[in-house]
Amino acid sequence: MAEQHDASMMNNLYWWGVPTLFRCPQDDVATADIALVGVPHSTGNGTTERDQHLGPRAVRNMSALQRRAHGGFGFDPWASTTIVDAGDVPFPRANDNEDCIQQITDFYRPIDAANTRPVSIGGDHSITGGIIQALGNGTLTGGEKVCFLHIDAHTDVFTTVDHFLGAKKSAAHWGAYLVDQGQVDPTHSMQVGLRGHPRTLDWLQPSYDYGYNVVTMAEYRQRGALDVIEQIKTVLAGRPVYITFDLDCLDPSVAPAVSNIEPGVNGFTMDEAVALLHAVRGMNIIGGDVVCLMPTKDSPNQITSMVAAAVMFEMIAMIAETVKTPS
Repeated sequence: MAEQHDASMMNNLYWWGVPTLFRCPQDDVATADIALVGVPHSTGNGTTERDQHLGPRAVRNMSALQRRAHGGFGFDPWASTTIVDAGDVPFPRANDNEDCIQQITDFYRPIDAANTRPVSIGGDHSITGGIIQALGNGTLTGGEKVCFLHIDAHTDVFTTVDHFLGAKKSAAHWGAYLVDQGQVDPTHSMQVGLRGHPRTLDWLQPSYDYGYNVVTMAEYRQRGALDVIEQIKTVLAGRPVYITFDLDCLDPSVAPAVSNIEPGVNGFTMDEAVALLHAVRGMNIIGGDVVCLMPTKDSPNQITSMVAAAVMFEMIAMIAETVKTPS
């Protein structure tokens, strides 16, 4: 008993021991309900803001602080579900974005085949394209297309340019090419929180043309959280849901260390973002990712890394709640 108490105490200290995501064991994904994956990829963003590949290591470092029972849900996901740290996607050609996206797809195909639900930490937002190339029309979706709950300051459906500084399957393009490839159903997907000062006034038009259900930040403020949450529930009900969460949807005061920061318009508070995530609670959530963390720009207390881990925890808890072993 004393040894268990000491281990419990130490496991909550992020600076002690060998870091894994949320202190989960590194094990075979085929044995797991949920696989936590690091995707240390930066070349899909194409800008000088490339330190996003350091995100997985930072969250592994901090996530021990986030390993908790979920007070709101009233259960312990770690006790009721088999969750493993599946490691990092390897990128032997890390400066070749197109090769990296294929590496991501190849890494996630066995996860999908095992019917194990992935929750990932990036990495820039291009990683979502690689992941969904493996999950769309696959085992987890039951052969159906993926439906997104996409929470972001940006659309990532920028079809007016055919590459982003050389990256074709870039952080700016995955929302379009996944639909073109038949892996995503935009008419049953939500894009929520889009904001900022666009370079062109038609920046949202590609999302509308593809059929995405778009809620800008201005619309969210005007309509109110409850109305938007009801729309999410209606649009995604009965669908295979994948959550992709760009940390720049949050206000810079909440998450300062993000790429493509949008300081000109208030972003979500943490409570607002969690409420949006909880809109899909109880649904068939096949996985999720958290992207665009830049640890080299974080505050000394590493608040953005902790926020990223907190968002991952909400995804883990919602998935675990639906797949947990009956008591």
